[in-house]
Amino acid sequence: MDKIKLKVLGLSVSQTQTGAYALVLMEEKTERRIPIIIGPVEAQSIAIQLEGLKPPRPLTHDLFRNLAFSFDIVVQEVVIHRLEEGIFYSEIVCERQGDVIRIDSRTSDAVSLALRFNCPIYTTADILEKAGIDMDVEKSTKKATDLEAALFDEDSEGNADAYSEFNIDELNEFLNDAIKAEDYERASEIRDEIKRRQK
Repeated sequence: MDKIKLKVLGLSVSQTQTGAYALVLMEEKTERRIPIIIGPVEAQSIAIQLEGLKPPRPLTHDLFRNLAFSFDIVVQEVVIHRLEEGIFYSEIVCERQGDVIRIDSRTSDAVSLALRFNCPIYTTADILEKAGIDMDVEKSTKKATDLEAALFDEDSEGNADAYSEFNIDELNEFLNDAIKAEDYERASEIRDEIKRRQK
């Protein structure tokens, strides 16, 4: 099986399913992107890692990582190997004392673990052909413009107005409070506002 390397481009609110999120993966060598609909809990776990936030207690994927390290298990790669009826199927490829073990996984969990283990994410040419969106080819069409807006610009300004009256010190305090309360969506919004001001 020829593997094609992907990277995590980001997350956004799903425009098709209420309460769901779109995880967007991108082929490293091209502009082709794969949007995968995932649940809010999985999206939160991925967002925490992407944002570099540190929860006060380990989340489920952090627990898996800690267990793996404790038992000398190395996660080598994640492979999205099948697409059936709109559902992506993945494997987590692990190694322990020379033995390679493949573990079936939901794609959202596999990606969350790949981020924590800093290991590569792969898929196949067939899946990219079926589910990939070539933004270079479609950028000029209204459909592609709407898709990009939905996937990447949905909350680009977020709740900036809600935080405009507070200074940086106050925002940092709010950020710490949000992390302690495990409100990572709010923490991400505040972090984005801080970054905007520091540009």
